[in-house]
Amino acid sequence: MKILITGSNGLLGQAVTSIFTRESDYELIQTSFEDNSYLSFGHIYETLDITSKEDVKRLTDFYAPDVIINCAAFTDVDKCETERELSWKINVDGVKNLIIASRRNNSRLIHFSTDYVFDGKNGPYTEESVPNPISFYGREKLASENACITSDINYAIIRTLVLYGIGNKVKPNFALWLIEKLRNNEPVTIVTDQISNVTMIDDLAYGTLKITEKNLKGIYNIAGSDILSRYDFAMKVCEVFGYSKELVRPAITASLNQSAPRPLKSGLTTYKMESELGFKPMDALEGLRLLKIQLGY
Repeated sequence: MKILITGSNGLLGQAVTSIFTRESDYELIQTSFEDNSYLSFGHIYETLDITSKEDVKRLTDFYAPDVIINCAAFTDVDKCETERELSWKINVDGVKNLIIASRRNNSRLIHFSTDYVFDGKNGPYTEESVPNPISFYGREKLASENACITSDINYAIIRTLVLYGIGNKVKPNFALWLIEKLRNNEPVTIVTDQISNVTMIDDLAYGTLKITEKNLKGIYNIAGSDILSRYDFAMKVCEVFGYSKELVRPAITASLNQSAPRPLKSGLTTYKMESELGFKPMDALEGLRLLKIQLGY
């Protein structure tokens, strides 16, 4: 089977490429916006701008992949509020280009979404919960979901949230940013009122592999197994890495004056994933212990 991965240089793209390389014999085509791959597994690498219809058409017609895994996204939720045209081009129009390419080549599309499609008033949410996004990023991701659902292609949508893990040249995720600050003895302000899962990138990549192998269709939540506040997660970081909990200062989201509203009481249930994919994701402590080993602490 031939699989084309978009956004292969990002945190998620690197994790998906890595686990598919280790755990499968699929032929992989890595693509990303950058000129070169950040990984050296020996796969084909092509520069791809998913917002370009011609770029997507040329590449997918040439390789005719059986599966397209879309790891490309504009994920800065505050910048989505201020850079609406650019973020929409990537998060919505880019997905529509991949849907057209999937239809032309009879490819399956696996696309990633988020808990930001919900308002965060009564989480955790199942795959059947009714979306009600409160940010522009959430509206973009819901629009991309609806584009997949209303198309006539074979698709799977994976909803996830608060990703953390390691990769080459990746921008700091919440856990890595927190560890760096605490390691340097710098105080941090962490909110107590944003409650959700936190997701180890290795689990998300493994779940993506299982969805690919089982040829599953529809929406699947893949997320860490426990639901906790950002503040409680920071306490667990201190516990696992041996940092002072007194460096972590509690706050509420409203005090941060962020551009994008956040879903506060959020989270995703993982019952469907556990029953149909046959694995239980790590909780925050397990994920952080693995991260500690990966970072060489």
